[in-house]
Amino acid sequence: MAKATEARTYDEALNWLRDNGFDVTEAPGTNGRVFLRKYNVSAAIERTPDGGVKIFAYPGYLIGSEISKLINRGYQQFLKTSKTEIPATADHLKAIQNFSEELKVALGLPSLYNESLGTVSESYHYDRIKDRDKPAVERPRRPWETAGRKVVAKKARA
Repeated sequence: MAKATEARTYDEALNWLRDNGFDVTEAPGTNGRVFLRKYNVSAAIERTPDGGVKIFAYPGYLIGSEISKLINRGYQQFLKTSKTEIPATADHLKAIQNFSEELKVALGLPSLYNESLGTVSESYHYDRIKDRDKPAVERPRRPWETAGRKVVAKKARA
């Protein structure tokens, strides 16, 4: 059975975040937008015209001073910024998960079952579906398709 959540106002959300250990920093040059930080994860929220609150920048692990984007490549998740891309560790993913769940409570957003099971990436890039939209004869051979085939080396004639 679905559990109803009550959306919070911008001011209520800020008070909850400060009371629960989030670092709240005003975004320079803007009014009604703040950066949040906890567990070395950051996000940004802003005030809506009706006094509510919405997420402006989704949670990401901080690398340097930049919020990273979580990318799933099928075999590994990565943290990507404009300058670098590093493999995400279990500690990174746990920090993002904890931050995201607490942010949902702060904003009065529903906690969805599939998101509560683990960290959800913003972008998925699976190598097994790449080029699948091309006709079969134009697709490159995958390593698992050629595995086990005997490779015959040709001898050069002198």
